Amino acid sequence: MAYWLICNSGAGDGERGRDFWLEHLATAGIHDPRCRDFEESDWSTRLDDRDTLIVAGGDGSVSRAAAVCREKGATLAVLPSGTANDFARNLGLPHQPGALCKLIASGRTQMVDVADYGDGMFLNVAHVGMGTLPARESRSTEKKLFGRFSYVVELLRRLNAKRGFRATIRCDRGVVKGRWLSIAVANGAFFGGGNEIPEASVSDGQLAIVAVRPRPILQLLFTFLMVRLNRQTPRRTSTLVHIRSQRCLVHTGKPKTVTADGDVVSRTPLNVVCKSGCLRVIGDRIVSTADGDAGDVISGGI
Repeated sequence: MAYWLICNSGAGDGERGRDFWLEHLATAGIHDPRCRDFEESDWSTRLDDRDTLIVAGGDGSVSRAAAVCREKGATLAVLPSGTANDFARNLGLPHQPGALCKLIASGRTQMVDVADYGDGMFLNVAHVGMGTLPARESRSTEKKLFGRFSYVVELLRRLNAKRGFRATIRCDRGVVKGRWLSIAVANGAFFGGGNEIPEASVSDGQLAIVAVRPRPILQLLFTFLMVRLNRQTPRRTSTLVHIRSQRCLVHTGKPKTVTADGDVVSRTPLNVVCKSGCLRVIGDRIVSTADGDAGDVISGGI
């Protein structure tokens, strides 16, 4: 068995780099892990199912490492060092670096879901529409100044300029059509720097499709606040559609940009399938925002 370490030095504010994590890992009993970079072409061929791949970076780096671990059967360990760190939230990882490294050294693991789309996969969320703007256009200076709130800053800047787009969403239960401001297909309970998706978990075998209709900004903010305060999706709303399904196909009238875990990955149509329990990760507490078996919420019917 071997420990491997990949660090993205450009993630977050840059303060949690390789030296930072090597010190904490050594204190926890993990000495001299094999340090590599994603750009090196041959290291992954030597990874096997007894190894643990430790990745220090944001959600984009974690998603890349997860794809390698899934292919090789290796264990993924996450050292959150980015702006959003949503997958770390999904795993309920300790906030303190020392406690996190001790958890990695303990070897306690859980199996979690991933979302497959075409030739790729994601861990947290794929976006079509307004949700793609933070990844496409959020400025690096804003990221350093506002941290995870830079996503909200960028969305609010553009909100009034968007009339939405027409799209059809197909899922296990049927079809819903309309004009949308944003469509998010989530694998876990968190996206966009800690925004919660009610009744979701990264280990429930389901996708959470959250689609937002174009509405006046005050109505959008009101709906957002109600979801955050009540921690469950409204049963009837003209603003929000929430669907739980194992698979989802989003088809737009014209091809639109798709982002996944913070990176631009493709264009629509977007076809996503949840693959249940196929990734082994270090963690002992998977976070769920479920509040009973509330079922699916689809505004407007399908």
